[in-house]
Amino acid sequence: MDFSAANISLWDLIIQMGIIAVALLFSNFLRRKLRFIRKSYIPVSVIAGFILCIIRNLGLEFNWKFQPINGDTLEMLTYHGIAIGFIALSLRIEKENKDNGERASLKSGALIASTYVIQGITGLLISLLLAYTFMPNLFKSSGILLPMGYGQGPGQANNIGLTFENLGFKGGQSFGLSLAAAGYLSACIVGIIVINVLSRKGKIKRSNVDTEFDTMSVADYRSNNEIPVSESMDKLSVQISLVLIVYFATFLLTWGVTSLLTRFLPGVAGTANSLLWGFNFIIGALLATLFCGITKKLHKKGIMKRQYQNNYLLSRISGFAFDVMIVCGITTITFSDLKELWIPFIIMAVLGAVVTLIYLFWISKYLYKGYRYEGMLSMYGMMTGTISSGVLLLKEVDNEFKTPAANNLVGGSCFAIIFGAPVLVLVGLAPKSDLMTWITLGILVVYFAVLVVLLRLLSKGKKKNDDSGEQSNS
Repeated sequence: MDFSAANISLWDLIIQMGIIAVALLFSNFLRRKLRFIRKSYIPVSVIAGFILCIIRNLGLEFNWKFQPINGDTLEMLTYHGIAIGFIALSLRIEKENKDNGERASLKSGALIASTYVIQGITGLLISLLLAYTFMPNLFKSSGILLPMGYGQGPGQANNIGLTFENLGFKGGQSFGLSLAAAGYLSACIVGIIVINVLSRKGKIKRSNVDTEFDTMSVADYRSNNEIPVSESMDKLSVQISLVLIVYFATFLLTWGVTSLLTRFLPGVAGTANSLLWGFNFIIGALLATLFCGITKKLHKKGIMKRQYQNNYLLSRISGFAFDVMIVCGITTITFSDLKELWIPFIIMAVLGAVVTLIYLFWISKYLYKGYRYEGMLSMYGMMTGTISSGVLLLKEVDNEFKTPAANNLVGGSCFAIIFGAPVLVLVGLAPKSDLMTWITLGILVVYFAVLVVLLRLLSKGKKKNDDSGEQSNS
């Protein structure tokens, strides 16, 4: 085997990861040293992604024998990054929290799903209106990429956008990723503007987050009865092995199901197979949850004596996977693919941010009594960016996480998989035909009404004076 640079396939992954690492560290340096970047609260991974995206689109790469920024490798890393990240998060041992029970998580899960739905309705209305008026060649189902980019993030935007591209939506992948990038900007820019407005009105008091503190205790790094840090097998190696085993099981399960569908139900396989492979991260998260449930039962029966998962290390693995995914996802945006899509992109990006903000501002009044604005801001950050941008906005008004808002982001994400499942199915069905696009829009409207009614029912309980709780941190 040739181990030299001539064997490009041998070194390509290392080259791409090295470039990503340089971009991340350089972006971290810029964010720490340049005050205006630090005050924007844009995540380091987003900055790194935009830097590499500009370099790639302007053709500023060095003319080397190998391809410095390989789009195919970056797409592969984006695809696997979202699955590995969610599996690592799902493998964590959930700790009991008195302030955030199942009811709060259920409400937040339904809220997250309803936000997906209203974003989908907004996007489809825009794409259908443009397709039947000024832009007859526009892919009519393109609007349903709005919740994928804003609500789901670059991983799903990339996967679904690529699927739409294969179905005839020219530039679909770049369109979806561009919406995801716009979502990050909305989370940071619009979120900070809202915080400043609410602060001037005396509704909230901003936290002092200029200085970064590490307030974690030993209990945050490990819990009782865990395996030692280093035995015959390193503790980090155990966590990585658990994640990879679950991901391997995800591949085997998905491959087995799609093979059976192709053999016995070829008519269904055309739609189902692309959905299953596109949403492999959901299958992985469910298998990881199943694994945790099995180990919990084994512990109760005394068959398993030690706890193998470590929440801190699993969180670090997921954080690394999501950072790589975000950088790769934004880097693969090709501006030339958007040359005929700028009008729908700008309209969806702006209206998506506005509709999401108005809806969350209204519904949070009923769901998060006593911490309405903290709950609204954290959800807005997550529903236009990721959970990290939600936490960033929350830290501006609740730096010590005194409210349950941070826990709602995590707990709600689990229930959102259940409530959001119909939306993911509709995403795969919408581009099948023009009629199916209209049917999808109608189903989304009905489902949104159902979720809103459910949220109002769940919000009924102990009544509080909402105004008395709006200044919970004042």
